[in-house]
Amino acid sequence: MKNLFVLVILLLIINNLKAQSECDSLLAQLNGEIENKSYYDNLKEQEIQENKRLLTISHLLPEQEYDFNRSLSKLYQKYIIDSAICYSERNLQIASEMNNTYMKIESSLLLSQLYSTAGMYIEANNILLSIDRKMLPETLLPLYFEAYSHFYGHYAQSNDVVAYYIKHENYRDSLLMVLDTNSLLYKTTYIEKLLQERQFDTAEKLLLDIFDQQTVQNPDYAFVTYLLSNIYQASQNIELQKKYLALSSITDIKNSIKDNASIQSLALIHYKANDVDQAYKYMKSAIDDIVFSNVRFRIIELSSMYSVINSAYLNKEAKQKDKLQLYLLLISILSFFLAVAVLYVYKQMRKMSKMQKKLYTTNQKLTDLNQIISHSNDQLSRVNTQLEESNRIKEEYITQFFDLCSTYINKLENYRKMLNRKAISRQHEELFNLLRSTTLVDDELKQLYETFDIIFLNLYPTFIEEFSSLISNEEQTIPKQGKMLNTELRIFALIRLGITDSIKIAGFLRYSVSTIYNYRTKMRNKAIVSRDKFEEMVMKIGNSQVKK
Repeated sequence: MKNLFVLVILLLIINNLKAQSECDSLLAQLNGEIENKSYYDNLKEQEIQENKRLLTISHLLPEQEYDFNRSLSKLYQKYIIDSAICYSERNLQIASEMNNTYMKIESSLLLSQLYSTAGMYIEANNILLSIDRKMLPETLLPLYFEAYSHFYGHYAQSNDVVAYYIKHENYRDSLLMVLDTNSLLYKTTYIEKLLQERQFDTAEKLLLDIFDQQTVQNPDYAFVTYLLSNIYQASQNIELQKKYLALSSITDIKNSIKDNASIQSLALIHYKANDVDQAYKYMKSAIDDIVFSNVRFRIIELSSMYSVINSAYLNKEAKQKDKLQLYLLLISILSFFLAVAVLYVYKQMRKMSKMQKKLYTTNQKLTDLNQIISHSNDQLSRVNTQLEESNRIKEEYITQFFDLCSTYINKLENYRKMLNRKAISRQHEELFNLLRSTTLVDDELKQLYETFDIIFLNLYPTFIEEFSSLISNEEQTIPKQGKMLNTELRIFALIRLGITDSIKIAGFLRYSVSTIYNYRTKMRNKAIVSRDKFEEMVMKIGNSQVKK
């Protein structure tokens, strides 16, 4: 028993999923057909034009025109109601001109139905009141009761008065009494009665039998499927209700039936399910059809529903617009960061490309560098030897300076002793002569400068050449023959050693400060490089040799 229960549940779930899938497929088809409405309307117009051409036949008999007008009115009935009324009014005129009572009553009843559909209730009622029930041929009784049922049905919907609904039902019952029980009109009218009496099971069985005999191309198929949707609405089977409403709506579109109710019901279902987009799409399609066909009672029926759905749609659009603006802002920010990231990646790629090129070049040079390193290692020992030699030379220079200083001290001591002896011996004349004489100082200065030149040029052997390269060819300073450095060169030799103060240079060379300043200014003016950088470049003389 338990297994049977589970099986039943599974079957119900499978059937429900199948129905839902079928319904989704039909709704997708309906959405496509809505986009193709103009195609089917063009086919409808072609059919109408072909029928209109029959009216242009020469020597057309009134009876023939009457039949053609009736066909055109039927084509226009659920397409453009005003055009249908126009051809029916013309038929009433033809019947009056022919004084044909049967045709006059028939055309009046047909026109009454069109007036009721168009919401022209006064005109419809006037026609119906003008017809004497006792004078009616038996063959027109179905049309008579249908016209009255039609009138009170629409009038009741527009006014919502119970009395009119009752009259509509009474005339419908009268219609059932005179209709052929095998006709489709009888069956659908009877099913409507069953639905009103809530006999849904019986109505469903009858409708499914009719449904199996209809095709989508048949306009009656739309009405049959619409009635089926009402049954499933009553049983709250939403999927089947949507399925048959979709079938009905598709048939309406394919047959260009503008006076329809199925797509309106679909719009309401989707609105209740919070699917505002679909609800708006279906309601807009319904409004377009009703406005096109000018069926007034449908316009009144749709106006309140459309305003609610349209308001909901506009609210959703506003919210979506706000969301869209937020998304656009976020996208803009993300785009900015993306652009920055792309730029960063691009720069990194360029760097990588350059690095790869450098690596390629470096790899090619690795072998040469290894050889150079090997060669450099060989030179290191020679450089170390040279460094030892340089250190020895420096030690030797320091020794020479100490010897020179010691020699000067000894000379000063001897000079002091000599002066002391002459002073003791009272050789005042000779003493004064020695004190007045500058020969000793001049000789010592000469020897000092020569010693300085020798030591300096040993440290910077290319000083003269490099210094001359900073001076224009016409103004170059060349030492006199037999001298290693002249005064100008000696001044800048001291600057090269880091003695830049003119006072110190003047004291060392026994010149006035202004003379030293003039020498420095004069050489800056002779320079082929910037005056401001001349002495800075002098300070760099010999650096290349030091690096070597």
